[in-house]
Amino acid sequence: MTTHHTHNYPKLHNALWPGLVGKGPGADEPAIDLDTMLSLTAAAGVDGVRFDGVDLFLFAPHTDIDSSDDDLRRLADKITSHGLVAGSLVAPVWPPTGGGSAMGDAAERKKFCEQVRKACRIAKQLRELGVRPDGVVRIDSACSPADWSADPAGNTKRIVETFKEACTIAEDAGERLAAEGEICWGGMHGWRKMVDVLEGVGRPQTLGFQADMAHTLLYLLGYNAPEDRVLPTNFDWSDTAAFQAAYKKLTDALRPWTIDFHVAQNDATVKGGGSHDKTGRHCLPNDPNGKLNITREAGCWLRDDSGKPTRKIRHLCWDGCMFPNAVMHQPQTWNRILASMIAVRDAHGWQE
Repeated sequence: MTTHHTHNYPKLHNALWPGLVGKGPGADEPAIDLDTMLSLTAAAGVDGVRFDGVDLFLFAPHTDIDSSDDDLRRLADKITSHGLVAGSLVAPVWPPTGGGSAMGDAAERKKFCEQVRKACRIAKQLRELGVRPDGVVRIDSACSPADWSADPAGNTKRIVETFKEACTIAEDAGERLAAEGEICWGGMHGWRKMVDVLEGVGRPQTLGFQADMAHTLLYLLGYNAPEDRVLPTNFDWSDTAAFQAAYKKLTDALRPWTIDFHVAQNDATVKGGGSHDKTGRHCLPNDPNGKLNITREAGCWLRDDSGKPTRKIRHLCWDGCMFPNAVMHQPQTWNRILASMIAVRDAHGWQE
């Protein structure tokens, strides 16, 4: 029997970059190509519901940041041939991918902004091709917490200045930027530091926050920013009331800035892979060690202080970064993920 689901927003997207992040040359596992990631996404289905779209990483071999107009038309055709649309795009702003540190010297920051410019050009073109109805361009500081800590005030100031320049670039293309809150990015590695950057830039119409449930859970534990820890050391995870109070403090601070949202599970540990620094571990939604009640905690991001859906998030995304390839090739993996996303939409979505 098929269950009837009444909400059609937010739309449900799968991230394709887990096929690349932490994989490929120098890593334990090979990359998974774009066609395979699209096919796995399109094949998933629960109660007659399928993924609506995909979020993309603008890096070869998936989507080259220097793609030609013809390349992008072929990409658009490929995505639509699977019955999908494109959504948010990840700009490759890091030094190993052609970018530079947002707190670096003038040359580094110029490389950072050039990658943002290229990403916004692709985002705009996919929009004009009719394959991208909504979404943001995702950025981070492209530097480590250790390097940032050498001069916290000065480095935060430089990150803010770089992000302001990136905002101007995005505005010229009619795009918005989302800063990814993750413990591995300097100046963004603690929730208070993330708020400082967002407030320092002060352009909420252009720069918002991208909340990933796996990464933001680590904010509560003070990984890489002990002074920002909210939950006590050796926290008893069975203390639901204390957890919910801490989670509310976190989401109250960051929800007003949130314009991009990843449904995820985390077991309160960190993981790295390949060239990717240690960050919040993504777990399957039914992981027995998962610390999140996904549907309940998602509501803290998707509902306002009065309990009403904010309707700011037009699509949800699932990011399975650094899942083993064997897990990613199993159809049941994507059905479980899709089911958890449907549950979030059923609880906090709306009908249009």
